[in-house]
Amino acid sequence: MRRKLPIGVLVSGSGSNLQSIIDSIEQGRLDAEIKVVISNIHDAFALKRAQNHSIPTLVISHENFETREAFDEAIVRALKSNRIELVVMAGFMRIITHVLLDAYPGKIMNIHPALLPSFPGMHAQRQAVDYGAKFSGCTVHFVDSGVDSGPIIIQAVVPVLDDDTEETLSARILKEEHRIYPQAIQYFASGRIRLNNRRVMIAEGQCEMSTALHNPGLSGF
Repeated sequence: MRRKLPIGVLVSGSGSNLQSIIDSIEQGRLDAEIKVVISNIHDAFALKRAQNHSIPTLVISHENFETREAFDEAIVRALKSNRIELVVMAGFMRIITHVLLDAYPGKIMNIHPALLPSFPGMHAQRQAVDYGAKFSGCTVHFVDSGVDSGPIIIQAVVPVLDDDTEETLSARILKEEHRIYPQAIQYFASGRIRLNNRRVMIAEGQCEMSTALHNPGLSGF
C-alpha cells in the first residue's frame, strides 16, 4: 500500500478546490489523506464539504486574536497536533505571517487564478479582462513571504475570449484549478519536486510541452 501524505487544508469559503482534492483522493489518483480542514469562518461551506466525507474540521476565528501572528500560532498548533506534512491553502483569505512560514518551510501550497507573476492579489480574473490579456489561467505555487510570489509548481493556460466577463473567465479558470491542484499535491506526495533556486523541477515523467499557443490563432504564418 502506498503511503498517504498527511495534509491540512485551510479554507475560508465554498471549498470547490477542497472538493476536487477530496474527489481525487477517493478516486485513488492522489496519495494523500486530509487530516483536518481548518477555517477562519464558522459558516464556510467548505466545512460542510469536509463533514460530508467524515473529515475532521476546526474553526479558528481570526477575530479572536489581537495579531496575525497569534492567529497563525493557533493554526500551527492545530496542524502540528494532526502531524501535518503539507499545508494546502484552498481559498484561505488570510495573509499568513512568518509564524506559519517558519513552521512549514517549503511545505505550504496555494492556488491563484492567474498566470503568475501576472495579476497577483485580489480580482485577478477582472484584472486580466480589463488589461486585455489574450491568455490567463491559474497557478499552484509554494507560499513565501510575498503576495502570490512563491516558486511556481504548475500552471494551466486559459484563453481570454473577446466577450469574456470576469464571471465567464473565472468559471473556465476554476475548472482548470480543480485539475492542477490535486496534481501539484501528488507531485509533492510522490517526492518528485526539486527546488532549484526559484525553479520547481518535476522529476520523472513530466509531460514535455513543445507547441506554442496563440490567441487569436495564426493565419498563414
